[in-house]
Amino acid sequence: MKSGAEVLVVSDAGMPTVSDPGFRLMRDAIAAGISVSVIPGPSAVTMAIALSGLPTDRFIFEGFSPRAAGAREKFFSNLRHEERTIVWFEAPHRLQESLTDAVEVFGSDRLAVMCREMTKTYEETIRGTLAELLAWSSTNEVLGEITMVLAGAPMDAAVTSASAMVARVGEFEAAGMDRKAAIATVAEELNLSKREVFAAMVDAKSTSKIRT
Repeated sequence: MKSGAEVLVVSDAGMPTVSDPGFRLMRDAIAAGISVSVIPGPSAVTMAIALSGLPTDRFIFEGFSPRAAGAREKFFSNLRHEERTIVWFEAPHRLQESLTDAVEVFGSDRLAVMCREMTKTYEETIRGTLAELLAWSSTNEVLGEITMVLAGAPMDAAVTSASAMVARVGEFEAAGMDRKAAIATVAEELNLSKREVFAAMVDAKSTSKIRT
């Protein structure tokens, strides 16, 4: 393939590369900078998964991301520790806002792929970290149908409980730090968004009121 030969991968048992050994060939071809394309499959979801070069053995599809910023942040926050590859549809006019929220929740280094206008004349696949995709979206006009694919969380990623966040904020406050600064410090320390830590504080306060 490096010398210019064209290679066709065909499966007699379903979509090639999706929960299929062909995934390794696709992954290595992408890593080597070889152009790859997919003949239309049964849906944009499986086609994007096949094109992505991300793990295909386990994945989830989440439909369209919400339009409202708050709902979209919650949408991503609920997926923060999902270990399977994540697929969702995105509207082109909301792509930059969505990627901004995704960076805030998942971190700038999480690998992702944007598949645009698949099977059409202007088909395009952009791969990189979320930060790189965000930078790309801010300097390019994005049109057409978009399918996003996001790498799952590392298998050993620690899930920080809300109670642990609240307790840590309390420790910083006891040391003389104000609430806002304490939340920011805990968010940075635990590699979380400030909104997540703040939400944990609000939930803890609500629970306390109910108990009293």
